Parts: sequence; structure tokens; C-alpha cells
Amino acid sequence: MTQTPDTIHESVREHYAQQACSASSCCGGSNELYPASLLTSMPEDVTNFSLGCGNPFGVAALLPGETVLDLGSGGGLDCFLAARQVGASGHVIGVDMTPEMLERARLAASRMGIQNVEFRSGYLEKLPVESATVNVVISNCVINLSPDKPQVFREIYRTLKPGGRVAVSDSVTVGPLPEDLRKDMESWGACIAGALDVSEYITGLTDAGFTDVKVTPKGGTGELSESLGLKGKVFSATITARKSI
Repeated sequence: MTQTPDTIHESVREHYAQQACSASSCCGGSNELYPASLLTSMPEDVTNFSLGCGNPFGVAALLPGETVLDLGSGGGLDCFLAARQVGASGHVIGVDMTPEMLERARLAASRMGIQNVEFRSGYLEKLPVESATVNVVISNCVINLSPDKPQVFREIYRTLKPGGRVAVSDSVTVGPLPEDLRKDMESWGACIAGALDVSEYITGLTDAGFTDVKVTPKGGTGELSESLGLKGKVFSATITARKSI
């Protein structure tokens, strides 16, 4: 298969459509990503369905009344957690390109009676969100799936209000991955082939207009170096940035 943005989107969508029909996580289970206290009073089929690689809430610092945008909202878990934190006066928007994921998330929201969340169909490269309307953008192991990450960064910047912030978990690398791996379509869906080099991630966000860009390895000290044994490997990191006022 010739690798184009369209074929990457379609391959990733097929992969996650299959995941949406399963009952469990592909990345270790939500209880391994979040503290148990964060998941209280939610159904197990919601809390145990996580396709993420980290916990963006550890740095998002969501406040009551804020508007939150979740990129690649999947089954909706992160949206539901955000909805609790922003409260009834806040609002959460989940965007996903997979119809099966959107259906699963909407059904879960209805079943739990969560009214300050909505799920929209769309691509990260062209977000169905008005400009300068969002306080915080979160995402959990999804930006790596995009074939055009600079455009995703520009779209994130567009949707954020002045002073808005980014708090995402994502798969990244230190140094390049083998070219044959980059071209493997199954590895795209597995959050491997599309992982961006840390320096490119920082440059991409900076070029889009963001300041205070930071990348911290999951469970790490915040120092990125070859001594961590991460060179040439895919690993999870927390990325934060801010849009100037």
C-alpha cells in the first residue's frame, strides 16, 4: 500500500474501529495510567477502556468553568474525567475521526448522565472547533497518529484562547526510527511509526506560536539525554505548552 495521508488516516481509523468494539484497553488498562481516586464512581467498562499512554491530567490543572478540547477522544474516558474537573459551568469537547469510537463515547455519556460533554466527528488537521474558544487542549497518545503534525499544532493554536495551554501525553522518540518501521501501516495504528522526534515536537509547537514548550518522559526527571537509554526508541512523554496572552 502506498503511504499517503489518506491511507494513513484510513489504516488508523480501521485499527481503532476494531478497538472500539472490544471491551478493554490496548495500552495496559486505565488503572495503570490514572490514580484510582480519579476513576471513582465510573463504570468499569468506561474506566478500563483506555487507549492512552499517560496521564495528561497530572499537568493540565483544569479549573471550574474552563472549556477543554480532547484530541482523539476515543471511548470518552478523558472527556469524562475533564468534565468532573471543570464542573457544570465548564464544557468539554471530544473530537475523533472514528464513528465507532464516537458512538461508544456518546452512549457512555448518556448512560452516565454527563451533560457538559459533547463529541464531534473530525480530523486533528481540521478541527471542528471555532477559533479562540478553548482554555485547555488535552490528548492521550493520539497526535502521533496524524500524518501532518505541524498542521495539528497550528490547529491547536487556532482553537486556544490567548493564554490557553496544552497538556498532552504522546509517543515520541529521541533520534530517528528505521525507515521500514515508518512505512509499516500496522505500526501507525500501534502508536509507533508516527512517533515524532522530541526535537521536532518542540520545534513544531514553537513554529506554531507556542511558548514554554516542555517534554518530560513518563516517570522521568524531565531530562532528555542518551543516558536514559531512549535513543532510537519510542517512549511516552508529557508535553506542555502555552499560547501567549
